[in-house]
Amino acid sequence: MSSEETSPLLGSRDGPAGIQEASALGIYLSRVQNRNLYLATFAAVLGPLSFGFILGYSSPAIPALKHSVNPALRLDDTQASWFGSIVTLGAAAGGILGGYMVDKIGRKLSLMLCALPYVIGFTVIIAAQDIWMLHAGRLLNGLASGVTSLVVPIYISEVAHSKVRGMLGSCVQLMVVTGILGAYVAGTGLQWRWLAVLGSLPPCVMLGMMAFMPETPRFLLRQNKRSEAIAALEFLRGPLVDHEWECSEIEASAGEQQKLAVAEFKNPVIYKPFLIGITMMFFQQMSGINAIMFYAETIFEEANFKNSSIAPVIVGSIQVFFTAVAALFIDRTGRKILLAVSGIIMAISAAVFGTYFKITAPSLGNSSHIDSLNALRMEEGHHLSWLAVLSLGLFIMGFALGWGPIPWLVMSEIFPLRARGVASGACVLTNWLMAFLVTKEFHDFMVLLTPYGTFWLFSAACLLNVLFTALCVPETKGKTLEEIETYFQESRQPSTF
Repeated sequence: MSSEETSPLLGSRDGPAGIQEASALGIYLSRVQNRNLYLATFAAVLGPLSFGFILGYSSPAIPALKHSVNPALRLDDTQASWFGSIVTLGAAAGGILGGYMVDKIGRKLSLMLCALPYVIGFTVIIAAQDIWMLHAGRLLNGLASGVTSLVVPIYISEVAHSKVRGMLGSCVQLMVVTGILGAYVAGTGLQWRWLAVLGSLPPCVMLGMMAFMPETPRFLLRQNKRSEAIAALEFLRGPLVDHEWECSEIEASAGEQQKLAVAEFKNPVIYKPFLIGITMMFFQQMSGINAIMFYAETIFEEANFKNSSIAPVIVGSIQVFFTAVAALFIDRTGRKILLAVSGIIMAISAAVFGTYFKITAPSLGNSSHIDSLNALRMEEGHHLSWLAVLSLGLFIMGFALGWGPIPWLVMSEIFPLRARGVASGACVLTNWLMAFLVTKEFHDFMVLLTPYGTFWLFSAACLLNVLFTALCVPETKGKTLEEIETYFQESRQPSTF
């Protein structure tokens, strides 16, 4: 029987042949057993769980370190700002390193090696006797986070099949926000050193589990290791499908891949997904999400919320729940719809939160009239604290539904195999550099633009997210990685996405 009649991976042709292929794809996927695929995904996403914990760690640790009984470890405002943001500089460097590693030594080994800077970084924090050790530990944690944020989406996209790739890819962000929530919850009861001990456990488990997981079939075929690729497919798909056939289909595409050259960035199949990936990462951070998560307690203190230490736990719980909702629906609704809904919710909630700050902002001056007005606004701020919680909760919900998980998922889907390491590294570098700039300068934004002006700026960025999604982002739901590459090659023709 010819491949034209039986191809269950392409399914993009028009007419009877396309219908037959779509039917064959359904039959093929109905025979796949996903148990080991889910196990491999779980092992991989322990990395995002770790860097989520690192992102959340600063929220309970900074207030404790600001009031440390040890003067050598006591942080002032500037040092606290660096403690929160330096992890993003390490992550930016990790994006560059990860882009090199993922193509040279593979997806699996790159992920396993991430465990070392995770554990070493937490160990340095635990043993810290001076502020420079705290920053060094955070920098190492950030390095591991940058590599992880690049490698894990690629690993999952290359081991998953099209039916569940969206759901499993969304689990990356789900584990990140679970890690953030874990740090918030544990931070209510653990001293900052013991919190670092807790954070060092998931990377150790990840290292042990990944040792028994396969490398991705696409990378193995690129290395001309066909028998190992077949064995990986047998592990990932179960015994009931034709592993030889799927391997041949992937091999046909991989066989056309040459080493990436700079001149190829003139090729639409390279530069179009590259620009889309870079811009999505830019807009994700311009929404202000990392500034909000790093300084959750501080924001609620500014908003006069009475129990600011519990507020981040509430926000983190919302984020985990709605990220899980997005993971369940992303392969049904598609990427673009969720991105648009997400951006609209974030724009509205950031605008409302800015309005709250505008209402409660104190007036400058020394007259008795201004003093009484400020007292009235402070009292009104206490009455409206529910508005701060509601609007920020809606912002987190909106982010979790789309702009949290989907940029990472799309990044892992749209690049051709030969460009996946370099292009993904550039996307991760962009993401973490923007995260550093927004996080590091957040306090200055609050002073220069005022709190309400800062959140209105975030609201405007979210509206631009929606416009960019509508005009530029392709729908990748239900498409194989090979079909997505073909789309960019044929993008001058009417789109089939």
